[in-house]
Amino acid sequence: MIHSSILKKQKRIIVILLVLIALTITLSLGMGYSSVSYDRILPTMLGDETFKEEFVLFSIRLPRIVVTLLAGMALAMSGAILQGLTKNDLADPGIIGINSGAGVGVALFFLFFPIGAGSFTYLLPVAAFIGALLTAILIYIFSFRKGSGLQPVRLILVGIGFSMAFSGAMVVIISSTDRQKVDFIAGWLAGEIWGTDWPFIWAILPWLAVFIPCTLFKANRLNLLSLSDPVAIGVGLSIEKERLFLLLAAVALAASAVSVTGAIAFIGLMAPHLAKALIGPRNQLFLPITLLVGGWLLLFADTIGRNLLEPEGISAGIVSSLIGAPYFAYLLFRK
Repeated sequence: MIHSSILKKQKRIIVILLVLIALTITLSLGMGYSSVSYDRILPTMLGDETFKEEFVLFSIRLPRIVVTLLAGMALAMSGAILQGLTKNDLADPGIIGINSGAGVGVALFFLFFPIGAGSFTYLLPVAAFIGALLTAILIYIFSFRKGSGLQPVRLILVGIGFSMAFSGAMVVIISSTDRQKVDFIAGWLAGEIWGTDWPFIWAILPWLAVFIPCTLFKANRLNLLSLSDPVAIGVGLSIEKERLFLLLAAVALAASAVSVTGAIAFIGLMAPHLAKALIGPRNQLFLPITLLVGGWLLLFADTIGRNLLEPEGISAGIVSSLIGAPYFAYLLFRK
């Protein structure tokens, strides 16, 4: 049973994060190569707008903001699941190679399966999921040792190896294609938010709508899985079944996110740690906060990145790496 004071603290943190997200969204709506006056944002939302204001806000800024927010939430939840399953604070879908596996799936689909634009948008997360799932299976196999189970440190090392190998594979894949497609894959590797239209929101939203509630529902089981296997089995938990489903959820969330945002790393590493620092390690408490922290982090990184060097800006993946890489090194040396 969770004490009422802790629940009140959780609610306060959630309200603060929602306010922070709202402020960042407002800041992001007004900033950019085609700026919109902040005193015109609300009237434009209410229908009193010029063509330029309507186009900039509803066709450019808002879909990008929503995609970025949803992707950050998905990456954060994926990282929290992986850290719980592996009992390793360094686990992150970008660091251990799942994002790179999704990228290979995206690259192969993009280059060798030409289909209509409408179908492409909705099939892209599926291609990313297949690539990420195969990668996760391989990482799990190479990190597992009979008698001792999953080796957390080995998982990180194997994952980094797969990430580097798949990044090299993508370079080989695109080496013989035309310039336009090379530019797309290069942007994806840099973590450039490219799925910035409303159809991409509808493409990834079902994945989040299924797997995020399921993960929140299984929060207590994730608590048990973070304990030793004999304890989890002793309370009647089917550990392999639960691990398989949660791993599937982590892969699906990461794949759906990176299919529209590119290779974003470290969001899934930082968000769970920050949430635990705010409310504690119990999954029922920190998972909802992790969602909001992850969404805000990626939204903040994208807002800063696209306004640093106009008109192209810097990709959100690079900005998040500049923030997350030192934090990863700190965790690595601390442990």
